[in-house]
Amino acid sequence: MSASTPTHTSRLRGIDLLRLGWHGVRAHPARAALSALGIAIGIAAMISVIGVSLSSQAKVQEQLAALGTNMLTVSPGESFSGEKTALPVDSEERLRRIDGVEQVSSVAELEGVRAYRNSHIDPAQTNGLTVAAAGDQLLEVTSTELRNGSWFNQATAQYPTTVLGATAAERLGITTPGSHITINGVSYTVLGILKPSALAPQLNTSVLVGGEHAAQQLEFSGSPTTLFERSADEAVAQVRDLIPSTLNAQRPNEVSVSRPSDTLAAQNAIDTVFTGLLVGVGSIALLVGGIGVANIMVITVMERRREIGLRRALGATRSHIRKQFMIESVLLATYGGIAGIVLGGACTLTVSLSNGWTPTIPPLVPLLGIVVTILVGAIAGVLPAMRAANTSPTAALST
Repeated sequence: MSASTPTHTSRLRGIDLLRLGWHGVRAHPARAALSALGIAIGIAAMISVIGVSLSSQAKVQEQLAALGTNMLTVSPGESFSGEKTALPVDSEERLRRIDGVEQVSSVAELEGVRAYRNSHIDPAQTNGLTVAAAGDQLLEVTSTELRNGSWFNQATAQYPTTVLGATAAERLGITTPGSHITINGVSYTVLGILKPSALAPQLNTSVLVGGEHAAQQLEFSGSPTTLFERSADEAVAQVRDLIPSTLNAQRPNEVSVSRPSDTLAAQNAIDTVFTGLLVGVGSIALLVGGIGVANIMVITVMERRREIGLRRALGATRSHIRKQFMIESVLLATYGGIAGIVLGGACTLTVSLSNGWTPTIPPLVPLLGIVVTILVGAIAGVLPAMRAANTSPTAALST
């Protein structure tokens, strides 16, 4: 009887493979850090761009939710001959008769009326401010808030008092209610100062006066220049279609209707497109980083030919060599990816907090970053690993 000699297959445990790979990365720390830098920059760019964009979009969505998307702005358009038209004096009453309309208010810019800090200011220095008569429910309809002071009431609206928009107050140098400004040479008491208005930005540069006082002292005709209307969400489209013919049945084309929230929505859409472009730039940086990792791995294989030959001579298979260099490449890329995720998260946090946004990074984004870096490392290590596996032990030891 002849006894057969058992054959032993060389095995490499997973933990040993990770140790070999980590040892290879640690052998040249400076080189590893520089090669991983490209991966880190690419991942950081992608994480920060996505994080900042999502944080900005979350702020826009928060604004839309708070301000509402059911407000319409109505203004006079132009006639066929290009002449400026005017809205009817009873525009507010007409709008209130439309089914679905809940709130209506208006402002009317007063032509030829100018506001100054005092009577000694050069009349040409208007600071781009507009004096306008304000409707009673203007703040409620436009979701505008007072920074300090108070709004008009039935008594103060009849006297020379004013409420300043945020920008108007800044340009006039007014910081507190009780101060005085000059309108057409008459001293007016400042009742309040508004916060910046998102849905009615024209209020920011407006010096507002009561409608009754404007009619008595500032030659206000009663025709509004801008109407603000709130309706039920489901009725917005229907109301929007009815407004032109309600205000001007003969020439509805001379009435312009818009929805201010569309501007915020458009901003959100632009941010989304811009984010896609910047993610593309980050992807290019990631590609460059992957090429850098592949280049370093090729150099590593050339420098470690004797090590490869010795391991092959001691029983390591081609598969072991290939796996070793593949795991080195993956670890190198992952090292850069983790650094990039930390850097990108820090950038997102810094930008968001500096702008008053809530930092928003979905957990899926960092996880996806790790997956991408592993794939980049694996792809970058394929050719170097195959070259190392195909190295002849004899040729490697003889060099």
